Amino acid sequence: MNKTLLICDDDVDIIEMLEIVLDDSGFDIITEADSKKVLELISSIRPQLVLMDLWMPVISGDQILTRMREDENLASIPVVIMSAAQDGKQIASKAGANGYISKPFDIDKLMQKVNEFMS
Repeated sequence: MNKTLLICDDDVDIIEMLEIVLDDSGFDIITEADSKKVLELISSIRPQLVLMDLWMPVISGDQILTRMREDENLASIPVVIMSAAQDGKQIASKAGANGYISKPFDIDKLMQKVNEFMS
């Protein structure tokens, strides 16, 4: 059974770029651009890893992550937050992120981080 990676970013270009980069990874990639749908999606597919943007309209990545950490069924799912914000790393770790990747991405660092949680 393939491992599932959920990518959540309101920027469709970033989602497409990540899909291209991770295409040969052997993981099942599921993407969602609408932050309002993400928690439900995480509950239903139970991904091995969530790659999530920090700043999204309606519900931000740290709010989604906080809700995940409060839900015993979702609390153990690793989440790596992506952000261009200068204080993004602090916000991500405060919300309970397992990792942080700054935008723009270093593709090698991104792959290293993903493989860390997917192996």
